[in-house]
Amino acid sequence: MSRTAAATLTSAVPRAADRDRRRTSSSLVLRSVLEHGPVARSTLARLTGLSPASVTDHCARLAGLGLIRESDAPRRSSRAGRPHVPVDVDDGRLLVGGVHVAVPYTTVALLDLRGRVVAGRKLEHTGGVEPARVLAGAADGIGALVAGARAAGRGVLGIGFAAGGWVDRDSGTVVRHPLLGWRDVPVRDVLGARAGLPVRVDGHARALVNAERLFGRARGSRSVLHLFAGNVVDAAFATNDEVHHGPRSQAGAIAHLPLRGGTEPCECGRTGCLQAELSERTLCRRGREAGIADGGDPMRLVAAAADGDPRAVRLLVERSRMTGRAVGLLLDVLNPETVIVTEVGVMRREDCLAALRDEVGAPRAADVVPTGFGDSVLAVAGGAVALDALYRDPLAVSHEVN
Repeated sequence: MSRTAAATLTSAVPRAADRDRRRTSSSLVLRSVLEHGPVARSTLARLTGLSPASVTDHCARLAGLGLIRESDAPRRSSRAGRPHVPVDVDDGRLLVGGVHVAVPYTTVALLDLRGRVVAGRKLEHTGGVEPARVLAGAADGIGALVAGARAAGRGVLGIGFAAGGWVDRDSGTVVRHPLLGWRDVPVRDVLGARAGLPVRVDGHARALVNAERLFGRARGSRSVLHLFAGNVVDAAFATNDEVHHGPRSQAGAIAHLPLRGGTEPCECGRTGCLQAELSERTLCRRGREAGIADGGDPMRLVAAAADGDPRAVRLLVERSRMTGRAVGLLLDVLNPETVIVTEVGVMRREDCLAALRDEVGAPRAADVVPTGFGDSVLAVAGGAVALDALYRDPLAVSHEVN
């Protein structure tokens, strides 16, 4: 190696290290503002361990990018001098887009920097689920929302895409989604080209772990498990601020784990696999067989149970109980501090939550909670992919504002 090349390499290493430190520190400051704001810069220095001068510099950068703002009301210090002017997340200027593809429909939405849905639409798959058709509809739907936001003076940072099945975050690809029949769909490239915005892609269970840790019920937890039981059944696990993806983002594929007491035949040839037993398709089919509701919408069963139909109550409670068995199985393997469950009965009925916790048993039952995002959970899943990228590297993501 020549002296010139060696000198170039030697100088590049500190520059890269400096960039990494700035990225990490900016992320730490922004997330501390999210969690504690409105918060004084002096408090941020104490919380983050950064020097007051460094915190002031990062706050100036983040404010210039539209991510934080000074609070309207200064806080008086107990000491003489100027009052402290706290900073807070600026949730009035910038948004992210979210796209979530489920089996019966696609959800498109805009979220603010606190993970709150400010606009959204549900796009039914009436013309089929061929990838080009679904992604074109998603791009048109999110495009209309973005146009409305821009007309109101708000910027959009980018789009997050989430779906069930095997989703490879690094390549931006839905590798396999058996219920949709998708294989090796380059979502990031297709959706990005049509929408004209940067797109990030991930599985919906992993996306929701990040959402719960940033904005939801897992804030402060050192380890979090999320179980998603919709038409697709999958899971995600995070420790120390990192979601486990595994090679090609294949972690969390629990569809064919055996569930004790399961009776539903699975396409793999076995009986009682999690996917077959807990899928909303199975729930709705059982509802039709019981003569409760037609179609494939589980909310019809929820409505029937709310009206006092004992058959609907039994089906929902039993599904939640079986979901509790799945949670118990994963608790034994992973032992997380917090378990978040996205399941239609547990999210809406106390008897379903009680059945799930009863199956989990003491002393871990209280560690299991339903998602806090309610009916917005699918919209949040899509947007959380983009928001997680923002909060991990705010300086880089924010440069993509359109």
